[in-house]
Amino acid sequence: MRAGRIFISDLQELGVLEKIPQLSVRYGSLAATGKGHHTPQAILLGLEGSDPETIDTGTIPSRYASIVDNKTLLLGGKHSIHYDMDRDMLWRFDQVLKTHPNGMRFSVFDENGDLLATNEYFSVGGGFVVNDKTKVDENLFYKSVDKSAVHGARLHQSHMTEPGDIQPPSGAPQPPYPFTTGESLLALTRKHNMTIAQIVFDNEMSFGLTEDDIHQKLMRIWAVMDDCIRQGVATPELTLPGRLGLRRRAPMLYRRLMRGFYPGLVSPRVPSLDAPSQEPSPAVEAPAGEEPSQPQSSSSGSSGNTSRQSKSISRPARVVGSLDHPMLPMPPRKTVIPAMDFLSCYAIAVNEVNAGGGRIVTSPTNGAAGVIPAVLKYIVEFVSDDPEKSTQTFLLTAAAVGMLFKRGSTISAAEGGCQAEVGVACSMAAAGFAACMGATPETVLQAAEIGIEHNLGLTCDPIDGLVQVPCIERNSLGAVKAITAAQLSMASDGVYSVTLDEAIEAMRVTAADMSVKYKETSLSGLATTVKIPLTVPAC
Repeated sequence: MRAGRIFISDLQELGVLEKIPQLSVRYGSLAATGKGHHTPQAILLGLEGSDPETIDTGTIPSRYASIVDNKTLLLGGKHSIHYDMDRDMLWRFDQVLKTHPNGMRFSVFDENGDLLATNEYFSVGGGFVVNDKTKVDENLFYKSVDKSAVHGARLHQSHMTEPGDIQPPSGAPQPPYPFTTGESLLALTRKHNMTIAQIVFDNEMSFGLTEDDIHQKLMRIWAVMDDCIRQGVATPELTLPGRLGLRRRAPMLYRRLMRGFYPGLVSPRVPSLDAPSQEPSPAVEAPAGEEPSQPQSSSSGSSGNTSRQSKSISRPARVVGSLDHPMLPMPPRKTVIPAMDFLSCYAIAVNEVNAGGGRIVTSPTNGAAGVIPAVLKYIVEFVSDDPEKSTQTFLLTAAAVGMLFKRGSTISAAEGGCQAEVGVACSMAAAGFAACMGATPETVLQAAEIGIEHNLGLTCDPIDGLVQVPCIERNSLGAVKAITAAQLSMASDGVYSVTLDEAIEAMRVTAADMSVKYKETSLSGLATTVKIPLTVPAC
């Protein structure tokens, strides 16, 4: 969506938008899972001028259907052209553009079919959209920020440079605490007696932001994350879009957890996290074999009799296995660990919203967007005495670790497999959790190292190209791993064998050696061993 919007903005600046009767989009390797990732919808709405941070996500399906059915595209929201999806959106599975695997090419033509303008854009993870000319100021470019109205230090950031690339002008303003590696970041915290969050905070202030600006931006990010969790657990929809017909689990999990906290008081309908009086969502059936916690009401046919509540019937659990054997089978039992169960529920909720085309925070990617919100929600609900302080500390610390991965390796599954998505998200969340527990910067980075070390080699092979299986459950496991990594680092008392920089380099080497079949292409692994149902189950 950002790429499409940027292309149209450039055409407007060149004064050629009104002269365009035809536009085409060509995919490189992004074609492999583009449809499953809702990429066509995003690009076309971006070409119409929409922005992912402000678009009403509920309007996306109808707007996309209108473009396809009417074969009309409103460029920049003002110039209407004929657009035929079958002719003008080309899925080049056989072509990989230079710079990055997640590439796309936009081209516009005049009435005679002659090329007027063309450009290539690359989605490199984290919501960043870049091309060759924007490697230096990508943080501005991907948001279409007016470069003439920003601080010089922000203008000359460099996040994707290699030897020979464009370098910032000498003497250009720089942040007060620049770092490119974990070692340099640790050196800054020691030299200035600052936390990692404080380092990032002061760097942000050097970009012309005030303390209030930073606070508002951080809380805005958290508000979107929290709202995403709320939507995920309260949705009345039962299945996710796509041929898998995958059933949503977050509402059922959340209802079961709430029923456990307040037995007999929780409505059988799915509540939102903190919404007061609102229309309840349709009930979601309890898991198989589980009785409703609230007794059912029944009344006789006589108008003179009052309603009575029937008692739920307790059924003995069925034991699987022979009872006439020296090794007796284990009887079924349930273990409830409420806080950790909520953690998993939160992660699943976010990724079900993502799979359904809702708004999420790209952290560090869309496919891994559930890990960080889940761990932060866990801190806010079960750990913190000061939620606002914890939220800011967590996000600033996680951001620092994300920067290290982006500069030292990759945060794109198309480049590095799922280790670059869920693995990096786990590492970022582990660091944020440790920071909120008051750990030293060295321990915080050790938590990040443990988080990525045990995700090295993780492949990305989504079934049917959808961000559903194994992606949704993988976020739940990533969140649990993150907290475990933080706890291990805090218990190790500074004793460790691998540094974060070494782990990041290991991830880079692993990504380079990994077959393209396991890099978000759905060409091998689960994507080819699991049989896809031919019809979608009835809801």
